[in-house]
Amino acid sequence: MGKKRVMLPAGEVDLTAVKYQHEKIQSPHLTGFSLKLFVKILEAPFIGPMIISRLKDENKMVEMLRNTVIPEAPMFRPEFPPQEPESVVVPLEEDGNPADRVELALKCLPHYDPAKTWIADSNASFRYWKIRDYAYAYRSKLTSPSIVAERFIAAMEEFDNNKPSTPLLISYDPEDVRRQAAASTQRFQEGKPLSFLDGIFMAIKDDIDCYPHPSNGGTTWFHEVRKVKKDAVSVSRLRSCGVILVGKANMHEFGLGTTGNNPNHGTARNPHAPDRYTGGSSSGPAAIVASGLCSAALGTDGGGSVRIPSSLCGVVGLKTTYGRTDITGALCDSGTVEIIGPITSSVEDTLLVYAAILGSSQADRIALKPSLPCLPYLSSHEGLSVSGSMQLGKYTEWFNDAFSTDISAKCEEILSLLSEKHGCKMVEIAIPELHEMRTAHIVSIGSESLSSLTPDFEDGKGKYFSHDTRTNLALFRSFTASDYVAAQCLRRRLMHYHMEIFKEVDVIVTPTTGMTAPLIPPAALKSGETDLQVSGNLMRFVVPANLLGLPAISVPVGYDKQGLPIGLQLLGRPWGEASILRLAAAVEEICPEAKKKPVQFFNLLKGN
Repeated sequence: MGKKRVMLPAGEVDLTAVKYQHEKIQSPHLTGFSLKLFVKILEAPFIGPMIISRLKDENKMVEMLRNTVIPEAPMFRPEFPPQEPESVVVPLEEDGNPADRVELALKCLPHYDPAKTWIADSNASFRYWKIRDYAYAYRSKLTSPSIVAERFIAAMEEFDNNKPSTPLLISYDPEDVRRQAAASTQRFQEGKPLSFLDGIFMAIKDDIDCYPHPSNGGTTWFHEVRKVKKDAVSVSRLRSCGVILVGKANMHEFGLGTTGNNPNHGTARNPHAPDRYTGGSSSGPAAIVASGLCSAALGTDGGGSVRIPSSLCGVVGLKTTYGRTDITGALCDSGTVEIIGPITSSVEDTLLVYAAILGSSQADRIALKPSLPCLPYLSSHEGLSVSGSMQLGKYTEWFNDAFSTDISAKCEEILSLLSEKHGCKMVEIAIPELHEMRTAHIVSIGSESLSSLTPDFEDGKGKYFSHDTRTNLALFRSFTASDYVAAQCLRRRLMHYHMEIFKEVDVIVTPTTGMTAPLIPPAALKSGETDLQVSGNLMRFVVPANLLGLPAISVPVGYDKQGLPIGLQLLGRPWGEASILRLAAAVEEICPEAKKKPVQFFNLLKGN
């Protein structure tokens, strides 16, 4: 008796009286033999459920989900109120030709001067080659897609011979890359490229269909139970633009991890520090872009899985509004927290790829009523000055709650520059029930993942799952139907709070992650690893975008004292991709710290 807690209706909660509570996750860190033994115990009758129950009690999950009366009705997928139109934008046609949308996106970008890029002094500070650099080089006959393809293939051979192994692609056919590049080269010779993205090299995460490659989701067996018959919608849109699809990029198994550890195919290494993780679950896509091997990659983001590795690898990662991109043909296509999004080395490249892949499914258009997709107009003074009128919301105690003070200090420096150079106004905000939000998210994504994987687990495939996946599934199996409904009631509460905050601010700013790239324990390479404290640090700021379906972008803003990349996250209103892309471009432009060349980097335009 006396355990029941009754929440006030969300509309009666005083946001000015919110007190921040630091999160301390109670969980063991296990690798090697200890992890294998732990999994056996977790999956054993009686004792396994007892351990899970104890862990849930220590992290107050039972208190929040079963001992609390939540007055709100459940929200089983994001529901957004109507939004005001964004300023100085270019609208795009969802049903239009992807190539035409890319051309419109190109007109939104500032003037391109090849003298400052392709013809620049080779002794200039390090920079990534952008899509416009490749496009200029192809059209000026300085190189060709076929020449770049041979350099790419040679680089992949070098990766294969690395000790330790640094696998980026887990399904890859060099002859297919050569065929695609030869067709693109011929189109350029004939003066008939399919789009501005023709000949641009991109990788696809292993949970997004890219025919004829299998979609294994980071496993070694999933292709046996799910055959790939055609491209995912987003991939088909890229292919129609002439993009060269190099293969399926490595990932954390089934996306159920934040580090990118994968004992099945080998663990992708961080290009800035090969003894450290890339972040996950889109580990391969982020690493392949950061290494200079591809201009862009597609990842999926259900719990920061695009933004976390982008931040840790020093590149840009966009998580769109839920429903903005069609996820048909992805392993997550029945979930309510995941999207497909681009990873690139620059904001302008993100804008170009986003223009190609956007477009809601028919079902989402009916259910979500998305606003017209728009791009920020960055090629005029008026377009650039709009960012100066933005109100940026900052929850200071949350913002500063990073494992390393370098992270909050670097992000704070960028916010000061936004105020100084663009006139952005900082507004102090408070977000209630952050701990409840993390719990609602893990119950939502965990239950949805379990639903899709249980038939295979019960069909004898369970023994082929990695140990950390089995650990997660043991937790997910403990969630009840009432837990799931309670989580969706919390989702509605949290949506109310955020919509109230967005009445006062345009964008919420946070670090992307609460720590920079963690070290890879040697024992984790063969058997995997479970470390929920690291996961908590990596996911500290990313969850609102997933649970509530909001758009967010991670932009690199510098490095910590160890030289590891730091990302700043911009969280926007529903359907507000243009606003966060505009602000991201401003952040990129004012960032004072020069980019560092990754330890593992390949110059495919000029050769290493």
